Amino acid sequence: MEQLFQYFKKFNPLSKDAENAIAEISTMVSIKKNKDLQPIGHACKTIYFINKGVARIYYFKDGIDITEGFFFENSIIARVESLFTGKPSRKAIQVLEDAEIVAIDANALFKLYNSFPEIERLFRKIFEAAYVDTVNRIEGIQFHTAEERYKALLNEAPNVLQRVPLKYVASYLGITQVSLSRIRAHH
Repeated sequence: MEQLFQYFKKFNPLSKDAENAIAEISTMVSIKKNKDLQPIGHACKTIYFINKGVARIYYFKDGIDITEGFFFENSIIARVESLFTGKPSRKAIQVLEDAEIVAIDANALFKLYNSFPEIERLFRKIFEAAYVDTVNRIEGIQFHTAEERYKALLNEAPNVLQRVPLKYVASYLGITQVSLSRIRAHH
């Protein structure tokens, strides 16, 4: 849990009591490479923190597997569109390496908001940062070429190409593997 609390400190420091309250509603999960942490059609009731490993959120469109995002060590992953509405998600979370993950019970977490305003503030800041990332990702698709998006991805996650299959990188960038090979040849 120490890694999780270090991550929290970047957003908002918590008292020992608040940390203990979060620890009580959290479990450590080990999951094998290529397994789904959450399948498509499942309502998201858990917020995950990656201690070790890499995961992706993906979905199918016209039968094609499309990667929405990658998440590495020291990041939070959840399907927020399902988490906040309670509706089943059309997306799944898959781990791409053997992973160690902290699973936080979201409903129990939301109940802690009243007793611990600092926890509510912490998660507001985490979700705000995630929202900004989402807007930046959409703007990247709207305003940047695939090559510019590729450079941005390498900047954010320099070892992504060693850790993630190229087909997922290509789908994340919205291009074919052939186009990705062409872009990589220029760098």
